[in-house]
Amino acid sequence: MHPYQATEMVTAEERERLILEHLPQVRLIAKRIHERLPESVNLEDLISTGIIGLISAIDRFDPGHNVKLKTYAEYKIRGAILDSLRGLDWAPRQQRKRTKQIESAISAAEQRLHRMPTEEEIAAELNLSVSEYHEWLVEVQGINLGSLESAWREDDGRDLLRYVADSEDQWPSRLLERSELERLLAEAIEKMPRVERLVLSLYYKEELTLREIAKVIKVHESRVSQLKSQAIMRLRAYLKKRWPCDRGI
Repeated sequence: MHPYQATEMVTAEERERLILEHLPQVRLIAKRIHERLPESVNLEDLISTGIIGLISAIDRFDPGHNVKLKTYAEYKIRGAILDSLRGLDWAPRQQRKRTKQIESAISAAEQRLHRMPTEEEIAAELNLSVSEYHEWLVEVQGINLGSLESAWREDDGRDLLRYVADSEDQWPSRLLERSELERLLAEAIEKMPRVERLVLSLYYKEELTLREIAKVIKVHESRVSQLKSQAIMRLRAYLKKRWPCDRGI
């Protein structure tokens, strides 16, 4: 048994050892988030914020929830980094505007065609060439850091809310909403083009990097980034039409 899991008390020496032991985890999570952000965002700043999340995880960890410290730490590290990013206006207004335009175009094309639109159809909806649309996807890739990405990542085996959520998140009404959201996500993903489903699966479930995914599907890394951004915006557009806006999507 892990020494920390044997008791809820931890010595200063053990606390320091746990922090050092999990620092590589902080760096890995920070790098994964940083790779889809603008170059102006400093990686070391994300790591520093992640370390704060790690320390919080170690100090608040309760082995009675029957979940590993590493799993809980990942939740807190990622949460700390994303919270810090949401508090910054790091994304230019033009990027945010284009994100909304793409989501609106996807939604409008889907409504007109009664199916998920192709890239060419989305580009046409925006009055862009396909190459211009691809440039837009590259520009907005760092915008998609909201709750949708977090919700997708919490798959069956790693649904952290079951173990570490505050009591309010365990209310039957909240659990019902969560179940309905997961159903809608699955429904939307099933309608997506196969290559985009594959990119999401390899990135979020298999936890491959964009470079590794590029080798698997035999395209350039930048193309993987475009497909991932497009897939996320498809999901956001799909959910916005079917999920009340005040529920945080």
